[in-house]
Amino acid sequence: MQARLRFLSMTAAALLLLAPALHARPFKWASQGDVATWDIHAENNGLQNGIHASVYESLVHHNSRTFAVEPVLATSWKEISPTQVRFVLRQGVKFHDGSAFTADDAVFSLQRAMAKTSTFTLFTQGIRQVVKVDEYTIDVLLSAPNPVLLRQLTELRIMSRAWALKNRSVEPRDMKGRDENFAHRNAMGTGPYTLESWQPDVKMVFKRNPHWWGTMEGNVTEIVYTPIKSAATRMAALLSGEVDMVLDPAPQDLARLRANPEMKVVDGLEFRTIFLGMDQFREELPGSNVQGRNPLKDVRVRRALYQAIDAEAIARNIMRGLGKPNGTLVAPMVAGHTEAVGKRLPYSVEAAKKLLAEAGYPDGFEVDFACPNNRYVNDEAICQAVTAMWSRVGVRAKLRTLPLATYFPMIQRYEASIYMLGWGVPTFDALNTLQSLVRTVGAGADGNYNLGRYSHPRMDYLVDRIKGETDAPVRTRMLTEALQLSNDTVSHIPLHDQVIPWAMKRNVDLVHRADNRVDVRMVRVH
Repeated sequence: MQARLRFLSMTAAALLLLAPALHARPFKWASQGDVATWDIHAENNGLQNGIHASVYESLVHHNSRTFAVEPVLATSWKEISPTQVRFVLRQGVKFHDGSAFTADDAVFSLQRAMAKTSTFTLFTQGIRQVVKVDEYTIDVLLSAPNPVLLRQLTELRIMSRAWALKNRSVEPRDMKGRDENFAHRNAMGTGPYTLESWQPDVKMVFKRNPHWWGTMEGNVTEIVYTPIKSAATRMAALLSGEVDMVLDPAPQDLARLRANPEMKVVDGLEFRTIFLGMDQFREELPGSNVQGRNPLKDVRVRRALYQAIDAEAIARNIMRGLGKPNGTLVAPMVAGHTEAVGKRLPYSVEAAKKLLAEAGYPDGFEVDFACPNNRYVNDEAICQAVTAMWSRVGVRAKLRTLPLATYFPMIQRYEASIYMLGWGVPTFDALNTLQSLVRTVGAGADGNYNLGRYSHPRMDYLVDRIKGETDAPVRTRMLTEALQLSNDTVSHIPLHDQVIPWAMKRNVDLVHRADNRVDVRMVRVH
């Protein structure tokens, strides 16, 4: 009897140990784009940053439900002085190769993000130096007080210094060139999942990290991400059960999905604004029929292109409710936005024609127009519609579309006269947008995505003041003034803020985020 009880007790204990594994599930999801690199400081791209976060962690992150800043690899922080912030690091954290995370890794990674080849300098703005205090303490030294430092740090993920040194990946990969480093195709972080394999444009496989220090709210042990460019193919994959979730279902499929009892759609307004940028730097545009001058340097031409676009028609007919027209470069939940600054210029073909005639182009002109075809909701269709709208005022846009893996390096080389871009704001503060998009191209993050090379002295003054302004009301007023100046000078042509629906099987539970990132730690598959 005693032996039998002992056997039953051992069996019960074994079942208890096995219980989590029995309920654990794989999670298969898809969207239209792939990551361009696994080097965490080489290219700032929202989809990519979200996927990287399952493998690499940052010192702090945004809570997926509240977007409050919370500890991750840092457990606490305090201001030693207005320009010195001390971070206490989490002890007992291991990288995926079993090595310990220490201050050396944090210092190395933040400095790596500041490197010349990094596109994450936007998030190191204001950081003068990072120094080690002891094995689990670092100081971030600032050039001036920085009211959004913590929100910037949410985007700076941590890499093993020893791993980077061993594998010749000390500097971020230069995405404008063709040379690869080891970190481009390989990953080794501290996060809840390990990257098992990556076949570009085919699939990525992630496995649960059994030694992760954190607590998992979800139950996913394996993740398979598949980039599927075709919307129809993505939908077929979801309906057949090949994938559990699609990040970007086509607008025309939503009614059918909402009516399907086996499916559900979760949606909300994204913090990403879609806009068009214009080359305001070259004296002559490549591929244009205008010789000896650049029409896009003239604000009247830029305003004409803006007013020739019927944003409401795009929202209604192409986006089908998944785009909310906006007249400025940031969404309503971003600090600096106001209802007044978000008001669009009126759509008017006649006004556009009049402006073009005043600028000396009564018959319009030819211009290069580049767009991605697998990055934003209906990006290619939007650009086709814009091309048709411009033709009504005589502007003959020569549209070319590219997949994001080649599109982003191309526009970063300033090889497009007019281009589409979407800008999300991970800090929820308009400085992030203003410094990247409208500050004159300079050192660090200044103008790092100002791909039309717009330049205005008042804008530069405002952005530089905002960087270190700690008086909240004064700072907010300057943010709004800078956004209005961008509107008045038509630095870009804003189109709309994306409304993001996620489509999934009924047995999937997750948290929808305004930054359109899937927090895999919170996914449950029943």
